[in-house]
Amino acid sequence: MTSEFPARLIEGYRDFLAGRMATERERYRELARRGQSPAVMVIGCCDSRVSPEVIFDTHPGELFVVRNIANLVPAYTPDGVCHGVFAALEFAVQVLKVRHIVVLGHARCGGIRAFAEGGPPLSPGDSIHKWMSLIAPAVELAGPPEGDGDYLTRLERASIVMSLDNLLTFPYVAEAVRGSRLFLHGAYFDVATGRMFVHDGIGFTPMKVEPVSSEFEQSLGKHGN
Repeated sequence: MTSEFPARLIEGYRDFLAGRMATERERYRELARRGQSPAVMVIGCCDSRVSPEVIFDTHPGELFVVRNIANLVPAYTPDGVCHGVFAALEFAVQVLKVRHIVVLGHARCGGIRAFAEGGPPLSPGDSIHKWMSLIAPAVELAGPPEGDGDYLTRLERASIVMSLDNLLTFPYVAEAVRGSRLFLHGAYFDVATGRMFVHDGIGFTPMKVEPVSSEFEQSLGKHGN
């Protein structure tokens, strides 16, 4: 059953034609002519608040993006199972030859919360809980729910680390990493404050960027991490 196309998308497309398409017309023509060659793949969450292209203010052709609930990368399986993340990863690494893969997680993730709370199915098919069961190994990394009260944050970040580990179970990813042709990164975005944290091999530290303004920096300081 069809209905009228969403008015908000029509308005947005109109603005795109008048704005970005008009100013970047030659870039689009070049991308159409020679194809894409992004240097960065981002594995992000479906959450509408966490768009990699918006957060990193990128131009067309700069990011190869795959998104799923809770930005998960399942471990490699050699049994021929076809998975959207597997297909995108294979294309990015083996065809596009990306130099970087960023697993981008975020605060207040609904998928992580659903797993942590272990409540009743959110839908009749219970696909969400079935998918989120993949993060079970991250529970040990996150530590016990009791303690500092930041369990969801710890679990969100632990799932990023788990996905980074899972990336290395793909033979072609591990080979590219060993040869310094590919670099893996974990990042965590705080929706409320706009702060970005990067995984340094041990924990997550604030991304170092030039201050946008003293007022903005002060607002980040007030909210902490």
